Amino acid sequence: MKKTKIKIPLQVYILGFVSFFNDVASEMLYPILPIFLTQVLHAPVFVVGIIDGVAEGTSSILKTVFGYLSDKLQKRKIFVVAGYGASAISKIIIALASTWPVVFLGRFIDRLGKGVRTSSRDALLLENTNKHNKGLIFGVHRSFDSAGAFVGPIIALILLQLFNNDLHKILYITALPSFIGLLFFFFVKDTKRKLATSKIKISQLLNFKNISSQFRIFLITMAIFSLGNSADSFLILRSKQIGLSLSLVIIVYIIYNLIYTLLSTPAGILADKLGAKKIFLLGLFIYIGVYLGFAFNTNPHFVWILFAIYGAYIALTDGVSKALIGTYIKNNEAGTYYGVSQTITSIMTLLASIIGGFLWTLISPQATFIFAAVCAIIASIIFIFNKD
Repeated sequence: MKKTKIKIPLQVYILGFVSFFNDVASEMLYPILPIFLTQVLHAPVFVVGIIDGVAEGTSSILKTVFGYLSDKLQKRKIFVVAGYGASAISKIIIALASTWPVVFLGRFIDRLGKGVRTSSRDALLLENTNKHNKGLIFGVHRSFDSAGAFVGPIIALILLQLFNNDLHKILYITALPSFIGLLFFFFVKDTKRKLATSKIKISQLLNFKNISSQFRIFLITMAIFSLGNSADSFLILRSKQIGLSLSLVIIVYIIYNLIYTLLSTPAGILADKLGAKKIFLLGLFIYIGVYLGFAFNTNPHFVWILFAIYGAYIALTDGVSKALIGTYIKNNEAGTYYGVSQTITSIMTLLASIIGGFLWTLISPQATFIFAAVCAIIASIIFIFNKD
């Protein structure tokens, strides 16, 4: 039997470099932003939850709308460029902030950009796959993305030392990698082969009868899971609460991203060999253990282990989930249905961050993490009974 030769198109690598530089910028910003909000701008923790939640929720409807437009126009690049451009501009706005509402505006524009680009980018990646390499392609792209997330906090850590913890100066520098990433779009092209234009109407998207039962259950699973999956800002705040300094918080965040980077491509390869569903479920089980760990752990040394394991969860679910969706949908409708999935996830993530913030403030930090773990347990049980 002739072994199938698996190739990775150049387009995938180019999109990977775009994501790499964008994530360098984002992850320079992300681990210091909750500290900047609470200690420099004196915002309460529930405001951090609202900002993260609304920022994620902003892109929810747009992911479906722009994914649908991408299918209709058979154009991907224009939406991807516009989305990454908005995210680059958002970094400058956040750097200029002297009050938390300005940070809110910056995060709003950043997620607006994500809403415009994400479905089209994932559809463009899917168009570069075949039935043998979906997991690999999405895994390779996530490796580039997470490599940026690994490098970004390292740069932030160095800048903290250089500028004596002056967060405002560091925030200005975070914009630079985003604009460097935009240069790679000179080499990105829409796929040359002609796809059949999507015939789906927006009104049909709310009718679950139009999609397969497997995809329907997957969406339900993701909705329930995402209802508890609040922003990683809470993990950062919890780590600092347990006893880690700002520099150590950034270092454990770097370790998390390193594990994510190293495991993303192998996770994609395993998904192609063993089935994306099995790998995705394994990721959910790991998530449950990590969040219960954050709920009950009070030892700062154990935080390092939890963040490392958390990196494995992301690697086993992020790219793998997109490869899994790719088995449920057609290429000519990929922008639309990736958008539908991301819309549902974003709306629930919005609620999760708001709920998480209020649980933290009104009850305890432990309540935030226990709620997330319970949602993940329910989602896992439902997904186990999803027939392949």
